[in-house]
Amino acid sequence: MTKAIEYFSVFGGLKISVDVSVDIEMQIKDKVLSRYKYLRNDISNITLGDPSHHRILSSLALSDRRTNSAFKKAKISFDNGIYIIDKQCETGMLYLEKSKFSLANQKINKSISEKLFFTTPFAHFWFAFISPIFQGVRDGDFKESLDLYKNHKSEFNEISFNQLSHELLKKIKLKEEDRIHIIGRYWDDNIHLDIIAQTASKKIIIGSTKFINSKVKKTELNRLKDIAKVLNIEVHTYVIFSKKGFSSELKSLKGSSLKLFSAKSFNQLIDK
Repeated sequence: MTKAIEYFSVFGGLKISVDVSVDIEMQIKDKVLSRYKYLRNDISNITLGDPSHHRILSSLALSDRRTNSAFKKAKISFDNGIYIIDKQCETGMLYLEKSKFSLANQKINKSISEKLFFTTPFAHFWFAFISPIFQGVRDGDFKESLDLYKNHKSEFNEISFNQLSHELLKKIKLKEEDRIHIIGRYWDDNIHLDIIAQTASKKIIIGSTKFINSKVKKTELNRLKDIAKVLNIEVHTYVIFSKKGFSSELKSLKGSSLKLFSAKSFNQLIDK
């Protein structure tokens, strides 16, 4: 399942079959980089072949996903940038997400409340690791693209893992009053929560996602509790998702107020 998540982080949204028993970099070469000209045409249909659209999307792909940061990096004016963002949201390439200030009982800070996300992992992959350095890929030199992917692989996988964690929480069968009603992320100048949710009965859930090569320890739960205190929110349930599982100490605390999910839990998202 860990491999499936890693492969989804690259190929999700691309209508091809991949073999998870084959090294992912080989699959990227065979399924994506060697088919650059074919895939580029499909991408260009969405971006209208406009270099400004490509610059904005590439800037978003390897940044904090805030509009102003992307405009500055792409050297595009605010008005032109907003026009491009609106167009790409219309095409379905991007979607806008707002920090869940209301669930955290915090006053909205409009200057930091919005981030942009790619609707599919593959679109994100393309604009992070191919579009910015397309000349080499176009000419058959894949090294720079693959090196860039390897350098950012962990954070890139984490984004998909986080989104899949949201989907899993929404799918888990709970009592009707405990089903997820609202779910998203919270961020401000000092705090970031991977998960903040509210059930149908108004109970608050917060949590974290860790796609790292070590077991998550009790300190992560303590961190979440500290955040809850700072935000002054009453948390009904803490949830933690981990690629590599959990320490014995943390597992011993599992119960109604703490839910732990390992990579195996994501089998529930696969259509049987």
